[in-house]
Amino acid sequence: MRILRAVRTFPLPVRLLLVNQLGVNTGFYLLIPYLAGHLGHDLGLSALAVGTVLGLRNLSQQGLFILGGSAADRLGARRVIIAGCGLRSIGFGLFALGDTLGILLAASALSGLAGALFNPAVRTYVAHEAADRKAEAFALFSVFATTGALAGPLIGTVLLLVDFRAAALAAAGLFAVLTVAQAFALPERAVAPAPRGVLADWREVAGDRRFLAFSLGMVGLFGMESQLYLLLPDAARRATGWEGAVGLVFLTATLANLTLQLRITTRLQRHGPPSRWIPLGLAVAATGFLLPLAAPGLPGVLGGVLLLQLGLMTAQPFVLALIPAFGREGLTGTYYGLYYVVSGFAAALGNTLVGRAMDSTATAPWLLCAGLGLGSATALTRLHRAGRLPTPARPLPSEAR
Repeated sequence: MRILRAVRTFPLPVRLLLVNQLGVNTGFYLLIPYLAGHLGHDLGLSALAVGTVLGLRNLSQQGLFILGGSAADRLGARRVIIAGCGLRSIGFGLFALGDTLGILLAASALSGLAGALFNPAVRTYVAHEAADRKAEAFALFSVFATTGALAGPLIGTVLLLVDFRAAALAAAGLFAVLTVAQAFALPERAVAPAPRGVLADWREVAGDRRFLAFSLGMVGLFGMESQLYLLLPDAARRATGWEGAVGLVFLTATLANLTLQLRITTRLQRHGPPSRWIPLGLAVAATGFLLPLAAPGLPGVLGGVLLLQLGLMTAQPFVLALIPAFGREGLTGTYYGLYYVVSGFAAALGNTLVGRAMDSTATAPWLLCAGLGLGSATALTRLHRAGRLPTPARPLPSEAR
């Protein structure tokens, strides 16, 4: 009820995009977790071909975020959101209908491009519409996204009882519905004419040393967050010898997000700027990787998951609220796009390093992740104390809204 009351206090476009994110994550996680199995087992593709298809989706998304951000700035976030959802519907439809490598590669590229378009565009639209309540809006955004990430695999599991094609068509249909709904219901925002070319915009953002220092300082967050899908599930599986223990990792993280995210953000934002809370969140998340060393077994792993999630919930809404404050309003999408390019490659590098550490000693991956988090916390603390981070407008007290 608290979440629904908070949702109703935001403008209609923000409410629509919250529902949109619920649908986007439901559709995505309805299909993607089962894609590798379909390619390898159902279609009989080689491991190389499976890796190529999956890698192309990641590469086309992570590498093209900057294009999606620039498109949102120049064409309007609404148009880019609609285009992204439409492309994802086509891409997922091709996964359902295609069984040749060429069609699968096209589906992968289209679905990756779709994410590169609508991810920065949605955040740009929310940032503009939420005004001085960005952190609270992005906290709700996280709650709706997490709900979709939980619902998607559950629905996918049921549809897979029919076959993979049913799951893929359902996901494609959901994105088609979202595309039509946004085309009719999401208001258009006026876009000021761009005074110069796209490359000049990119040079301006890439030349913002404060923003680059901030983005690079956040690499620990990206590396730690990705361990919800690598190190922590593996640790739960090893601690119990039970494959189902992996579900407990995601259940712990999801329940924490649904029950605590909004409370944490609304309370912290009353007591200081975002730059104060981001390093704290990073430090808390880092301790989540030390707890399993101090308390081996499943309780220690789940306790680590909870601490990691608490840290992410502390930092992430304030990170997303801070990014638009680095530059002028006409470049909000480009700033988000560059931030997500850095985050994507940092997460990939982090997984590579952690994967290698997992093959060495039992303690190495945990110490590596804790070190990444504490290093990022230190870097952001220094940026905050040096006054190199912007201070967005503080939200009005609730009674003054």
